[in-house]
Amino acid sequence: MPHEAIPVDRYEAALPAIIDEIGRLVRTESPSADLTAVARSAEAVATIAAPYLGAAPDVITVDGHTHLRWRLGSGPRRVLLLGHHDTVWPVGSLTAHPFTVRDGVLRGPGCFDMKAGLVMAFHAIAALGAVALDGVTLLVTGDEELGSPSSRELIESEAAGCAAALVLEASADGGALKTERKGVSQYEIRVGGRAAHAGLEPERGVNAAIETAHQILVVAALSGIDAGTTVTPTLLSAGTTTNTVPAHGRFSVDVRVRDVAEQMRVDTALHGLRPVLDGATVQVTGGPNRPPLTPAASEALYRRARQLAGELGLGPDPGSRLRPSSGYPISAAAVGGASDGNFTAGIGIPTLDGLGAVGGGAHAADEHVLVAELPRRTALLAALIGDLLAASPLTARDSDAKTIGGNT
Repeated sequence: MPHEAIPVDRYEAALPAIIDEIGRLVRTESPSADLTAVARSAEAVATIAAPYLGAAPDVITVDGHTHLRWRLGSGPRRVLLLGHHDTVWPVGSLTAHPFTVRDGVLRGPGCFDMKAGLVMAFHAIAALGAVALDGVTLLVTGDEELGSPSSRELIESEAAGCAAALVLEASADGGALKTERKGVSQYEIRVGGRAAHAGLEPERGVNAAIETAHQILVVAALSGIDAGTTVTPTLLSAGTTTNTVPAHGRFSVDVRVRDVAEQMRVDTALHGLRPVLDGATVQVTGGPNRPPLTPAASEALYRRARQLAGELGLGPDPGSRLRPSSGYPISAAAVGGASDGNFTAGIGIPTLDGLGAVGGGAHAADEHVLVAELPRRTALLAALIGDLLAASPLTARDSDAKTIGGNT
């Protein structure tokens, strides 16, 4: 390898600290929409990171959401490490799902998605040392689970010109790295009708519930199985009382696509919806939220990660629950969920996702992390960062990029 690899033993020795720090972050609950909780979580992240990164972060608040940025060294920006500290879990979730470590499995709300990945990054950075990390930016956002409405511009600004973006999201099933993510579009479709008494004169009404049903069938038919496109009506409502012809209806639509052409096809079709019933109206709002992360964006980085894993001797651990792989401990997966890596790939930056914890149950009651894999995957993360920084030539940009949202 073109850089000095750090053996897994270093991270094995640090495992008690890694577990303790993950626990501290998990116990600091941070649901995305609770801005006070997110600010409190950002403070916890900064406190835990301080001994490892040797500096306080830039605290960037946009629309009330708290994001953290560390620009390491004074050289041009070369590698972006990307994570988030917000979760989907409401405050109080620890009562039913406390932080625990038992039989090699760590549990707790947000542990897998993705507070463990943050702690892994702190230890990888500390092992490489300040001089070796000149040009690395660590960005930890606070609204990823909402679709990153306040942090997208910041993410794209920090990624622009970098040689690579490494995303600290948890791995896919079996520890696979995420080399493809679908693009996401979100819509709300509002239907208008005309109210009337359901018993006395229903014929005078225009039933928005029936019009909504017509529209749902049209929308669902936009899915394309062969292209990997899913168009899914989700949240639905119509009407006000049981004896009134509904005057209003609405439903949400979740769209997942593998390529931009499909994203645009569905967008055009949705904005072209027309009412079926005489007198009804249809209004469509929304559009693409995240572009696809295509395999081409991850291919070179994935090959590097596989090679480095082999050179580090990171074969499947007999004590772990990983499925055996054919010759390499690292495999690739395409997933339907999106991440902030979609944004970096969308502006043309090579992006590799799923470099965080190995486990499962994201957003679910069985969310968990496999403890045995924490040192091994932290070693891989450090090796990949070091390898990228040692590679030549590297695309870089001026380190004096504009701060989005200002510091607080």
